[in-house]
Amino acid sequence: MATIATSENPAVAVGNKRWVQLLFGIICMIMIANLQYGWNLFVDPIDQKYHWGRASIQVAFTLFVLTETWLVPIEGWFVDKYGPRIVVMVGGVLVAIAWALNSVASDLWILYGAAIIAGIGAGAVYGTCVGNALKWFADRRGLAAGLTAAGFGAGAAMTVVPIRDVIGGYGYQSAFLWFGLGQGLIVLIFSQFLVAPQKGQVPPSKIARVQQASRDYTWQELLRSPLFWVLYVMFVAVAAPGLALAASFASIAKDFGVANSQVVFLGITGTVLTLALQIDNVLNGLARPFFGWVSDQIGREATLCFVFLAGAVSMLGLGFLGSNPIMFIVFAAAVFFTWGEIYSLFPATCTDAFGSQYATTNAGMLYTAKGTGSLLVPIASLIALKSGSWHAVFVVSAVLDVLAAVMAIALLRPMLKAHIAKR
Repeated sequence: MATIATSENPAVAVGNKRWVQLLFGIICMIMIANLQYGWNLFVDPIDQKYHWGRASIQVAFTLFVLTETWLVPIEGWFVDKYGPRIVVMVGGVLVAIAWALNSVASDLWILYGAAIIAGIGAGAVYGTCVGNALKWFADRRGLAAGLTAAGFGAGAAMTVVPIRDVIGGYGYQSAFLWFGLGQGLIVLIFSQFLVAPQKGQVPPSKIARVQQASRDYTWQELLRSPLFWVLYVMFVAVAAPGLALAASFASIAKDFGVANSQVVFLGITGTVLTLALQIDNVLNGLARPFFGWVSDQIGREATLCFVFLAGAVSMLGLGFLGSNPIMFIVFAAAVFFTWGEIYSLFPATCTDAFGSQYATTNAGMLYTAKGTGSLLVPIASLIALKSGSWHAVFVVSAVLDVLAAVMAIALLRPMLKAHIAKR
């Protein structure tokens, strides 16, 4: 018989409450997923209408990622001080405004301005929901952060086909407007139920392979720690290739000549681009809780090393075999499955090392590495344009993955052990 949470059974009540909080955070994350992972569907339609060029249009994507990431520490400070509800509520309003602006943008500067607004809104939602999960689940931090981040990774999978259909049938402007208003409204509703844990509500970690700091570090102490900067460099090295692929995925499929090829994959018939987008978004999302759970069992550093090496192989496979429709789907899926985990493993590692009291702010500081990595997105498009293919981009991406894998064992592991030993 299931145990019913009552006022006489506070432990069960708190246990149920934190899973409900996790669910509300995931729903909010799903609603902002298209701001990043649905963007590639709009690039070519915008270019066909205004002929601004892919590289110029992708500046908007970079501005989105920069504001989504670099402002998260400020938003995190508000969350740690005033709670998650108000910050997520504001984020929901901003993402609706941003896509509404995209629907009427007839000038690049309007597109850029909307991207900045979208980034601020998405960062407010993302940073808050991940931070809240880190606080509620000290005993299952990798899994909780992964489940929350999975909403951001896999959320777009549910709307790939609807967005493409709306773009094809009604124009990309209608897709921006309808989905923007709908997504923002749902975030606004669920933000009202988010709360942070009170002292004594969170069970401690009992996993031997994942050591946690015995005290909480402020953001000033965080920035003075060499350990933080090792994590930062690793995050940038892996985030940049994945962001470049996510931003230009439809264009890459088109340039490889496979975007509109009809294939049967795992018994499903469709175009390569549609199937790849759906599969990639699902695996990108699944990677986050899966590898988060794995890291809870075997340790963060070992998990990071293994998955980054697998990512390097996947990048090379896509770069050299992607002109084959089936291989494009397979290796693109492998790339996203070995990339999405950074959004669970890095915040979990950061909170293990620097404590949970200021987890939203501190994880937000580390999350700015994603913004730094986004600076390479337009560069990737230019390299492909100058070289006439995407092969050089994939080779560089693989090298960066290998570098991060080596750092996980050679630098992160001994530094994390020494840091945790401090009292």
